[in-house]
Amino acid sequence: FPRTLPKVLPMSDLDPAFSAYATLRLDRDGPVGTLTLNRPERHNAFDDVLVGELDAALKELAAHPAVRVVVLASAGKSFCAGADLNWMKRAAAYSSDENLADSRRLAAMLHTLHSLGKPTIARVQGAAYGGGVGLIAACDMAVALAGQPLALTEVKLGILPAVISPYVIAALGERQARRYMLTAERFDTGTAHRLGLVHELAGDEAELDAKVAALAGALAANSPQAVGACKDLIGAVAGQPIGPAVMEDT
Repeated sequence: FPRTLPKVLPMSDLDPAFSAYATLRLDRDGPVGTLTLNRPERHNAFDDVLVGELDAALKELAAHPAVRVVVLASAGKSFCAGADLNWMKRAAAYSSDENLADSRRLAAMLHTLHSLGKPTIARVQGAAYGGGVGLIAACDMAVALAGQPLALTEVKLGILPAVISPYVIAALGERQARRYMLTAERFDTGTAHRLGLVHELAGDEAELDAKVAALAGALAANSPQAVGACKDLIGAVAGQPIGPAVMEDT
């Protein structure tokens, strides 16, 4: 992790407008930038366009000098239904190289989200399946509406949750990941809260917004340089044996 804290611009310097996207929208309220998946008619399912725009929008938020916290939200009744079936049908006709390129783009987007230099909060207002669970797991924290269904459904379709697996396993732990990845059974956000995938539950959308705002406010009150460096620290230390190397590094 960084030995020195990076220099950041004060919030008053520069305020670039956000780019326009076809599948999502960006908004800012003070230090909080919100990225909203905006394909409600497709339950915010991934396709190649959404994956590419998500990666670009996350990098735009990371570079915005006034944004201190990033909220990942969704329009409509679903958070994210995973891979779009029309995209999967197209992919069935792709060559191995084309499928590999698609997987690499998805992997790059999830890594961008997970490693963003600003804290991220998933605002989960509806169902999440497959890659949608991966998005939740790749965020630093998650607040969810109680009673919403989740599932890692890939093995039902004869495929693997491969690209999302590092984030889901880190969030659930290996033992719980074995159950929910192998059975593909549904669980709800209450179970996800008990297992640690979701940090807080809300009874309705007003409470959901209030809890997201409270977390965002706590994050924005801290040193932005220290928060970014602390994310690097957690990544460097997690899973490592506590020995001379880690002791010296920390």
